[in-house]
Amino acid sequence: MPLIKSKSEKAFKKNIATEVKAGKPVKQAVAIAYSTQRASKKDGGGLYVNIHAKQERIKHGSKEHMRKVGSKGAPTKEAFIESAKTAKHKDGGVSLSVGRGEKLPTKQGAGLTAKGREKYNRETGSKLKAPQASGSRHDSFCARMKGVVEHSSGDAPRAKASLNRWHCKDGGQPKKKYDIKGW
Repeated sequence: MPLIKSKSEKAFKKNIATEVKAGKPVKQAVAIAYSTQRASKKDGGGLYVNIHAKQERIKHGSKEHMRKVGSKGAPTKEAFIESAKTAKHKDGGVSLSVGRGEKLPTKQGAGLTAKGREKYNRETGSKLKAPQASGSRHDSFCARMKGVVEHSSGDAPRAKASLNRWHCKDGGQPKKKYDIKGW
């Protein structure tokens, strides 16, 4: 029986049951169900894609109709607001620019400015913070970015510049205390 390509919890559980019934071990069935769920998210999906698909079906003669916002089974106002955060941008990303002062050029450390963090947080609902001179966030960032540099296919100049800006030297520990007020 084919697996259900959906993001829903119900489809996820049915996929596990289908795989277990087919004789697969439970851990493997769960892994396959997660993989199927991730693949369905990559295929597009999302509120606006679903709305446009429904409009196309209606245009081609289906007996469906569009529900009013807030009616039973229709997306809520909050759902529209949430999905609009990523629908406006190509590939779901926030458009940040050096020219508008939202991120720094590579020569200056290649990170986001306060203006860039504010814009990113506003448009995505994230809670990005300024760089840390030391501490757990600093160590975590340094470890992640070192992995990016090591595994990049090219030179990764922005990643290297951000490592310098965060003072990620000698295992991610700063050599001396830095004044972070200007960050």
